[in-house]
Amino acid sequence: MWRYGYELGQRIGLRAGTLYPILMRLRDRGLLEATWESDPPEGRPARHLYRLTGAGRHLAAETATDTITDATPASARTPRPGELRGAW
Repeated sequence: MWRYGYELGQRIGLRAGTLYPILMRLRDRGLLEATWESDPPEGRPARHLYRLTGAGRHLAAETATDTITDATPASARTPRPGELRGAW
């Protein structure tokens, strides 16, 4: 789904001076596509649109999974082999 930079900034709470350099780095690394709006309403200039590439979606999903796993209390996780060694 294509998103405007301003909309992204509002959703994640970053100002333009922080957001746009991040968006450009993500684009340069092949994680984000960027294009100009093709048919802006009359009287308004075209805006840049952004969306994740396949690689960007994969990395975002992987990162989200890692974040959720890291945030899960150890008592709520099933121990991995070897995690209980030395716990007694």
